[in-house]
Amino acid sequence: MTASRSLPAWIDRTEYPFQSRFFETPHGDMHYVDEGSGEQLTTKFRCVAPDYLGFGLSDKPYDVSYLPQFHADNLARFIEALGLKDITFVVHDWGGPVGMSYALDHPGNVKGIIAYNSWFWSVRGIRVFERFSRFMGGTVGRFLCRNFNFFPRVLIPLSVGDRKKLSSSARRHFAKAFPTPRSRKGTWVFPGAIIGQSEWLETLWAKRGALRNTPVLLLWGLKDVAFTEKLLTRWEDAFPNHVTMRYPNVGHFAPEELGRDAIAPVESFLGVRLG
Repeated sequence: MTASRSLPAWIDRTEYPFQSRFFETPHGDMHYVDEGSGEQLTTKFRCVAPDYLGFGLSDKPYDVSYLPQFHADNLARFIEALGLKDITFVVHDWGGPVGMSYALDHPGNVKGIIAYNSWFWSVRGIRVFERFSRFMGGTVGRFLCRNFNFFPRVLIPLSVGDRKKLSSSARRHFAKAFPTPRSRKGTWVFPGAIIGQSEWLETLWAKRGALRNTPVLLLWGLKDVAFTEKLLTRWEDAFPNHVTMRYPNVGHFAPEELGRDAIAPVESFLGVRLG
């Protein structure tokens, strides 16, 4: 662990009054929040939220792969160092494969899973994923991300179900996290990995039986053009002990769009299914 350090001036500390912590890795420091009291879920549960290297307030070294396996290794190192036990994973988008990589290898340390619009299997052959991965992970996508900060400035606003739910402050914070062209590498590596790392994703899906009886809560935005109900059904089939909440007017960034509306179902799940 490293001592707390000063945060960028662009962070609105009134809107985001968290205490920052940093975890040392061989590649740089991972920023994380570890709260056990305060508003929302932290009044009842310990909530630990790391930023992957290359994202959020974590370091953004340029000479690392940023492939999902890289993030999975760092996450495992982080969990071990903090001594986290009986974990309930909360995952979204690439958090699914990265988090499930740990969970499937350590099923005895996983109490539950909460998933928003995510996956952990190969999506090769699904046209929307193949087109997106090829474009955003290719030459044009890299150029747009590197030079125009395309992902947070353009793709995130386009991916929400109701743009009024994404405040100008939230948009500004998403974009400011990537201040320089070199700091944005992760934003084009992840899209390319959607198809490029299909074999690794297939290995995760092959191990799904290790968690078959684990309680799962699925919070799903139905306006997501990529993560459709077909993917939701696959989660449901893999984990019979599930609760599903469907949100017709929510898009891909369900955690951001739902916000406080997710607290009640999450608290109910944690209290009833895992209590």
